[in-house]
Amino acid sequence: MSTPVGGTDPGAVGPGAAGPGVQVCHLYRLRPGAAAEYERRHAEVWPELSALLDEAGIYDYHIYRHGLLLICVLRTRAGFPHARAVTGASAVQARWTGSLAHLFAEIADAEGEPLWAYPVFHHPGRAPGD
Repeated sequence: MSTPVGGTDPGAVGPGAAGPGVQVCHLYRLRPGAAAEYERRHAEVWPELSALLDEAGIYDYHIYRHGLLLICVLRTRAGFPHARAVTGASAVQARWTGSLAHLFAEIADAEGEPLWAYPVFHHPGRAPGD
């Protein structure tokens, strides 16, 4: 049996309550035909959006794509609830999200929560030179 992020029951807390440094992962699904524009837009991320991510304490942020599925993995300096509050209150985030909205088929569940992915396996391995 695997332990969800933070070592808690996912129904009780979930990745959205992850503390500082804890990796979280959520999923998006693109509309058919939207992949090229999505990738082009992310090759040209607005400087003010990058500054907002820094202000929110988001780091080690990766977005992977498999077909129409986007896998977003990130860590935060002050915990995910803080990062979510900062980005959620931002006009820059609202403009960025709005400018991409037509590309998404699915971004959240019925309650508006991100489509969280829960860890089921982790192998820390050894870093080179260890």
